[in-house]
Amino acid sequence: MTGQEGAGLEVSGLGFSYGARRALNDVSFAVTQGAFCALLGPNGAGKSTLFALMTRLFTTPEGQVAVMGHDMARAPRQALARIGVVFQQPTLDLDLSVRRNLRYFAALHGLAGREAERRIDAALERMGMAQRADEIARDLNGGHRRRTEIARALVHRPAVLLLDEPTVGLDAEARRAITAHVHGLCAEDGLTALWATHLTDEVWPDDRLVILHRGEVRADGIAREIIGDQSLTDRFLDLTGAST
Repeated sequence: MTGQEGAGLEVSGLGFSYGARRALNDVSFAVTQGAFCALLGPNGAGKSTLFALMTRLFTTPEGQVAVMGHDMARAPRQALARIGVVFQQPTLDLDLSVRRNLRYFAALHGLAGREAERRIDAALERMGMAQRADEIARDLNGGHRRRTEIARALVHRPAVLLLDEPTVGLDAEARRAITAHVHGLCAEDGLTALWATHLTDEVWPDDRLVILHRGEVRADGIAREIIGDQSLTDRFLDLTGAST
C-alpha cells in the first residue's frame, strides 16, 4: 500500500471468503482525516466482515488496511491503538454504572487515576452523558446505552472511529441524535468516522459515501454527487436492488 496522503483510514484490494462463499472482493476506499464516511449496504453486503478485518478479528492475505499510516498486518498494535469501535451488538456490562463501564475500558488501555477520570469525564460530556455517569447501564434507554458505548470508544482518544450499524433497534429521534453527535466529533474534533448502515436516512448530503453490495464497492464519492437528481433511496435501489 502506497498510502493516500491525509487518509485516516485506507482499505486497499481487500478480499475475504467463508469457504466457497465470497464475502468481499477487491474492496478499496480511503477516508480522509476528519471526514464522516457512510458505508451503506443492505444486510449481507459484507459490512460486518469488513469491520472484522479492520479490527483484526479476522485476517486475510488479500489486500491491506492502514490506520493513520500504520499497516494493520505489519504493525497491528500501532494501528489498533488508533481505532475506537462500536460494534453492532451491545457490549456494555449492564450491571455496572456508566462510569465504571468506561473505567474498565480505560484500564484495558493502560489508563488509570486522574488521567483516566479526565478522559472519562471528557468523553461523557462530549456524548451528553455526564449527568448519567452514576446510573446503572441496565436502567438506560437504548439511545443512552449507545451514547455510552461511543463515549467508551473515545476514552483512549482514537483517531478513527468505526461504528457498525450503531443505531439498530433505536427510534428515529435517537438515531438522528446519535448520527448528529458523530458528525460533530468529525467536524469539531477532527475524528475520522466510518459509519456502517443499511438506512439511507442516516446519510447526509455532504457525507463521503461508499455503497457496498455483495462484497463489492458499487459507488464511492460525496453523497449528493452520487445521488445526482435522484433520491438516495432510489439511487441505492438502482445500485443494489435492495429494499430499505
